[in-house]
Amino acid sequence: MSDLLFVPLIVFVAVVAPIWLILHYATRNSASRRISSKDEALLEDLNDNARRLEDRIHTLERILDADSPEWRNRIS
Repeated sequence: MSDLLFVPLIVFVAVVAPIWLILHYATRNSASRRISSKDEALLEDLNDNARRLEDRIHTLERILDADSPEWRNRIS
């Protein structure tokens, strides 16, 4: 009776289980690579903030250029 279960058990452990594990973790990794809607919204918000900060920097540079044209040379 135990010989009858021994061969299928060895086949399962040697062939089926490794393939099953590889496919399981491969699909899990591909699912985790996708960006969730929450992460996408966060990235969009960060991008908007970066654009606004960039606009502020350009505005400050224009003001400094008008008030003190040599300010860029003094910084370095």
